[in-house]
Amino acid sequence: MSDNGHQQNGHENVPSRQRRRFEGISSRTYEHPADRSALVALRRLSGFDTVFKALSGLLPERSLRLLFLSDSVRVSDAQFAHLNVMLRDACHILDLEKVPPMYVTQDPQPNAMCIGLDEPIIVVTTGLVELLDEEEMRAVVGHEVGHALSGHAVYRTILLFLTNLALRVAWIPLGNIAIMAIVTALREWFRKSELSADRAGLLVGQDLKASMRGLMKLAGGNHLHEMNVDAFLEQAEEYEAGGDLRDSVLKILNTLPRTHPFTTVRAAELKKWAESRDYQRIMDGHYPRRTEDKETSVSDSFRQSAASYATDVKNSKDPLMKLVSDIAGGAGDLGGRVRRGFGGFASGAPKDQTTPNDQTTPKDQPPHDSTPEDND
Repeated sequence: MSDNGHQQNGHENVPSRQRRRFEGISSRTYEHPADRSALVALRRLSGFDTVFKALSGLLPERSLRLLFLSDSVRVSDAQFAHLNVMLRDACHILDLEKVPPMYVTQDPQPNAMCIGLDEPIIVVTTGLVELLDEEEMRAVVGHEVGHALSGHAVYRTILLFLTNLALRVAWIPLGNIAIMAIVTALREWFRKSELSADRAGLLVGQDLKASMRGLMKLAGGNHLHEMNVDAFLEQAEEYEAGGDLRDSVLKILNTLPRTHPFTTVRAAELKKWAESRDYQRIMDGHYPRRTEDKETSVSDSFRQSAASYATDVKNSKDPLMKLVSDIAGGAGDLGGRVRRGFGGFASGAPKDQTTPNDQTTPKDQPPHDSTPEDND
């Protein structure tokens, strides 16, 4: 294969535009710091090692492969040849030596996943294939190959199994609580791993606009002429900064049952990374190699993740994150914002300012600020 678009088996392997190949690239190159820290936290979860070892022996790898072999279409030169070209190309760009098998399964819901215990399997739905154009699909295939390179498939498989198991044992209170604790932790990690895989998809496609279009189509369907990427990203900005503390809590509750981050959030995160110095260094050929992985320190990775979380909290416009930042920084206006109730944490809420009425209010008289009930 080549970076400049020559033919193999009668199919073009890469687009006519030249793209960089990342020889020997380590998954650490594109993995989101939150992905690594969430995985560390997951592995430290009480009972996870026991469950992981037990499920590794119980889940039939061969059965999983036979299921897709018997009831889906395997991508090859003879079937979905254009997807086969994209798959081989993505493995070439990310230097993944063994090309994982890929299947197309009948499902109108646009989706893709990378699962498997011993070896990864990539599955895409017909709904996704029909929704995306060539360059958008290239980013998705790169996304799934990124999951394979990072070793995410095994955890994704266990998450699917445990989610199904939790539904079956929901009538057993203690059993369900134990399983859901691990499922919740797995979902938290998987949401972060999606941000990593989005980056891998960008490294493969090397077309930010195509990645943005793909995410936008996942949210709004195949009506590209009716949508606008800039307006879509503005939604992410509004979602991040809008509302008050109650909205922040609702965001958390809405996110907990999901395996994927919200699409606007993914788009904003990917755009921010594409505009960063880290991305430019990768494109210039400066990135960690897999040969160096054994020399990396887990504690160093965890410290980097913690530093990333701290930076995100500090720069976040979310009311709850701003509260956390204020508490950590000992902000002087925190007391006034608490007195004003939840409304005091609304986006753009003025800091605790003294007014003529405040100056004449006796210290032992309750403030005349509105209560949370007044704001409902």
